[in-house]
Amino acid sequence: MNDYRAETLCIQGGYQPQNGEPRVLPIYQSTTYKYDSADHLGKLFDLEAPGHMYTRISNPTVAAVEDKIAALEGGVGAMCTSSGQAASLMAIFNITSAGQNFVSLSTIYGGTTNLFAVTMKRMGIEVRFLTPDMTDEQADALFDENTRLVFGETIANPALNVLDIERYAALAHRHGVPLIVDNTFATPILCRPFEHGADIVMHSTTKYMDGHATVVGGVIVDSGNFDWAASGKYPELTTPDESYHGVVYTENFGKAAYITKARVQLMRDLGSTPQPLAMFVLNLGLETLALRMERHCQNAQAVAEYLEKHEKVAWVNYPGLASSDQHALAQKYLPKGCCGVISFGVKGGRASAVTFMDSLKLAAVVVHVADARTSVLHPASTTHRQLTDEQLVATGITPDMVRLSVGIENVDDIIADLEQALANV
Repeated sequence: MNDYRAETLCIQGGYQPQNGEPRVLPIYQSTTYKYDSADHLGKLFDLEAPGHMYTRISNPTVAAVEDKIAALEGGVGAMCTSSGQAASLMAIFNITSAGQNFVSLSTIYGGTTNLFAVTMKRMGIEVRFLTPDMTDEQADALFDENTRLVFGETIANPALNVLDIERYAALAHRHGVPLIVDNTFATPILCRPFEHGADIVMHSTTKYMDGHATVVGGVIVDSGNFDWAASGKYPELTTPDESYHGVVYTENFGKAAYITKARVQLMRDLGSTPQPLAMFVLNLGLETLALRMERHCQNAQAVAEYLEKHEKVAWVNYPGLASSDQHALAQKYLPKGCCGVISFGVKGGRASAVTFMDSLKLAAVVVHVADARTSVLHPASTTHRQLTDEQLVATGITPDMVRLSVGIENVDDIIADLEQALANV
């Protein structure tokens, strides 16, 4: 099944019904499971037998969606979570502890910045921000013996910087740590970070994977490629876990050590569990992911080209534009398209940006991005309002920035809506 192309995996991956079974993935809306013996249940709790012991840890519906996403990304395993934020936290907390640190690109989603710089700081874990303009020597200086990973976004939200995955994978591996990539905006349809050296991928499935703004969720995918034992930095994976009778994840689960530990330890203890019904809905979105991403990219390219020529637009940032300073990286990592998100500035600054947004009719002002409907947001006063002016600049946000999430409607209707709204500025 994993040999199929992405378009086929979106529909067929994860769930293969047997003779007489439901054609469509069933919703196993059950918290518990029945067993024929106490011995079998004991083997599940000892991690000696496959199966589901409790839905907080795993569930057949959820597992099918996880298998589909793992196949799409080319990984050895995946774990769905209740939100993208939960996926970000657990992806990092799985291999870091109090007193340790990690390096993150500064051009990331504002909520992730807050998670890293505020909440994880209270957990005793330090983030060290790396700006894209830093030299390799400056980046190397951020590492020490307690650094455990590097983190970045394939397409930064909302700055739209394209991550030079190969460069940062090399940086991470030079220091014996993995590269974790948030692939939310690109999805595996546009980019598969593992093919460029990344080790772990995570998503907010709330965005393009769901595609309809119906279900909040997240996922972590393990490439199986990182050698956790080689550097000696990850005793949580290479030494006995006493909460599971001394199991050693790298010895017992091989390439799937990281994702297994995340599930049986962190999901067990933190309980950021996705619900079966939510995963059923997510799977419906995944079935059309490849089709939708093609239309999102086509529409966004046309809209970006329109905005770039408009007299009332101060600037446009979209990696698909030849004028973009991200264009070369986009051609390398995103040859199929650069997602549906555009950022641009309206002449006249913050006030003009607000007037423009309030004048839109088709596009809605919502606290969301990357679904089928065209939507718009002013990041500095909404999703990133918790950041200081200095932090805003570091993440690539200016007061006049409008984030436009181009949907899959007819592109002529989208452009007509933008035209009439700009006329009011």
